[in-house]
Amino acid sequence: MPTKPHPYVQLAFQSVRHYLEHGVPLPCPENLTDDLLQTKGAFVTIKNGLELRGCIGELIPTHENLAIEIIKNAVSAASRDPRFSPISKDEITDLTFSVDVLAPLEKVADVSELDCKKFGLIVTSGDKQGVLLPDLEGIDTVAEQLRICLKKGGIDASEAYEMQRFEVERYR
Repeated sequence: MPTKPHPYVQLAFQSVRHYLEHGVPLPCPENLTDDLLQTKGAFVTIKNGLELRGCIGELIPTHENLAIEIIKNAVSAASRDPRFSPISKDEITDLTFSVDVLAPLEKVADVSELDCKKFGLIVTSGDKQGVLLPDLEGIDTVAEQLRICLKKGGIDASEAYEMQRFEVERYR
């Protein structure tokens, strides 16, 4: 953990540590600040160096407040991201955490309304969906962001699809 990370990041780290030690999610802290009482979607990203180790989140809030959203998504990123094996107690001190808090989703009519550094992207076709957070290392163009979203969602570029964008506040 970096020195004095943002309180959201501290909460995500504590949530994973508690889960690994006790096998249950961290209880929601008492006396939450006003910002943690908000209902917002959030993603928790866990990395080991530059390598992604887990990333899970909700585009729209699914819990009663942001604190619970962060706690649940941190545990899911550490233990249920299907791309990775669950995180172990032994590796937690080597990991870095970030928390992205999402602004409301906006429909997009055309790729000209996108900016891969500023906006995350959701591509939907029927029940298939691909999501990508904004400003990710190695993704430098809207075309690349769209291609990855389509691939993640199992959507062929020739299919009809809808796009939504969202901004995030990223905390480290």
